[in-house]
Amino acid sequence: MRRFVLSMLVASTLTGTPALAVNPDEVLSDPVLEQRARDISADLRCVVCRGENIDESNASIARDLRLLVRERLVEGDSNQQVVDFVVERYGEYVLMKPNTTGANVILWAAGPALFLVALIAGGLYLRRRSQARESAVALSTDEEERLKELLKDR
Repeated sequence: MRRFVLSMLVASTLTGTPALAVNPDEVLSDPVLEQRARDISADLRCVVCRGENIDESNASIARDLRLLVRERLVEGDSNQQVVDFVVERYGEYVLMKPNTTGANVILWAAGPALFLVALIAGGLYLRRRSQARESAVALSTDEEERLKELLKDR
């Protein structure tokens, strides 16, 4: 029984690792260049799949991007030159971690700014609510008699 549990544990550990979509025909023969390609690919988003980098995606465009990255590395480009080339061609959406410069600063700042606005608005609402006086209007004598009659019927 112990062997079975141990073998199941080992099998689940081995099968639980993420599978990469890099095909054997894409792998470069130079291990240093291949590692650079993997490092670059980890930071590039597949333009078809949301939230997957091009190494994890099985989409044909991701394969084209992987091949493009490797082709540029073989030609002698640096990692930054390869990323710049891909961004120039496909736009900033292809970056897993978008830049925080230029117009993107507005997008990065909008979330925290709106959160602060919501906190201030909520605080003002609660403050006004706690300071509001509850005005209880007394019932007239006619209303009191009518209420007593309604309660007697029950």
